[in-house]
Amino acid sequence: MKPGLLLPPADVLDPVGVATTAESLGYGSVWVPELWGADAFVQLGAVADATDDVRVGTAIANVFSRSPAVLAMAAATVDRYSDGRMTLGTGVSTPKAIEDLHGVAYDRPVRRSHEVIEVVKAYLSDSEERVSYEGEVISVQDFETLGRDVPVFHAAMGPANRRVVARLADGWIPHNIPFPNLEGTFDYIADHAREADRDPADITVAPYVPAAVSDDDPDVARDAIRGHVAYYVGNGEGYRKAVAERFPDEADAVAGNWREGDRDAAKAAVTDEMVAALGVAGTTEQAREQLAELQDGPVDIPIVTVPRQAADLAMETVQALAPE
Repeated sequence: MKPGLLLPPADVLDPVGVATTAESLGYGSVWVPELWGADAFVQLGAVADATDDVRVGTAIANVFSRSPAVLAMAAATVDRYSDGRMTLGTGVSTPKAIEDLHGVAYDRPVRRSHEVIEVVKAYLSDSEERVSYEGEVISVQDFETLGRDVPVFHAAMGPANRRVVARLADGWIPHNIPFPNLEGTFDYIADHAREADRDPADITVAPYVPAAVSDDDPDVARDAIRGHVAYYVGNGEGYRKAVAERFPDEADAVAGNWREGDRDAAKAAVTDEMVAALGVAGTTEQAREQLAELQDGPVDIPIVTVPRQAADLAMETVQALAPE
């Protein structure tokens, strides 16, 4: 499968313009993130209108701020207007975003993910039976299905959330799991998929791949990934734990410096080995080789993600890692 591209926020570059460029360069899919400032589904409508063949998706829409019905309707609507090109990417987000931004309790995120995905897939199906569901956190009654074939990918790091992927999702979006650990981490999903009578081969592995390319100064590109890793390890305990599976002492050093407010020390604590395991960076030749190695392993669709720390390198990176 061809690499995908996470589109930039509008304050960095025009996401619709980048999407049309990505399509012309041969990327197989473009994905819209969502935190604050712009609605993912509205942006995808604009992207779908401006493109012809590239798949479009959310990476990610959280499972708290929209009901399962709204998620299903939004995904179905984009799918309809894009002639069947939509993928719904979901995730639990963070307590900060859910509670402080949306004003919703960050309660039982894994259970909520399971029930939201189950209900969304029921609504999206072409079943002639009306949808009713009685869960622990969600209850819906007596509505018709939407009849749209929209794959649902789920972002998951911890084992409980990975079981949600195994049992229900069509794809897995890992983030900040070191690339050498992906195969072993997916084995857990595969085992639980088989227990649920599912074929693990039907689950697409589509990780975020932080990327930065500079033929003029490859060290600048690697430093951008270093800053990206420091930001996530320093800000999110889940990300720290994921990175610490391979780099325990280094992850603790990064997080400790970040908590103390020393951002430069946190960035400096991200080693070259961490950069290589958590991103692709360097010259065009080096980055393309690293991306190809990922696709030779367990990765089906690498979602190329240019971090804010590499904003000045964004278009060079997009062009350098293009499939065609």
